[in-house]
Amino acid sequence: MTFEFPEDFRFADTHEYAFLEGDYIRVGISAFAVDQLGDIVFVDLPEPGDAVKKDSSFGSVESVKAVEDMNAPISGEVVEVNQSVLASPEELQTDPHGKGWLLLLRPSDLKELDQLMTSNEYAEKIASK
Repeated sequence: MTFEFPEDFRFADTHEYAFLEGDYIRVGISAFAVDQLGDIVFVDLPEPGDAVKKDSSFGSVESVKAVEDMNAPISGEVVEVNQSVLASPEELQTDPHGKGWLLLLRPSDLKELDQLMTSNEYAEKIASK
C-alpha cells in the first residue's frame, strides 16, 4: 500500500507527526500507523494544561488488534484535545492527517522539530518495512 504524507509535516520514528501551525504544533499519528492498527475503537489522550515530554507516552490508541502507546514528537503543553476523535475514534482512520489530529501543543522548544523526519524521509523509512 502506498501512503502520502503532507510535505510540511515532520514525523517521529514511532509514527507520530508534528505540524507547525502558527504558534502551535498539531500532533497526530500517521496514516501508516493507522493502517497497521486496523479498526480503532478507543483513544486515550491527556487533558488541556497537561505537559508532554518528547519521546514520552502521551496517551494510547486501542484497536481490535492491540493497544499502542503514542509518544510525543515534541515537548510542550496541551492546549486542545480533539474531542471529535475521542467521541468517534473512526475519524482517526478516515482522515489521520486532517480531521483525525489528536493534540494541539504549545511547544517548549521549536528546535525539537528539526530532530524529526521530513515527510520524504518518513516515506522512505516505511517503504523499507
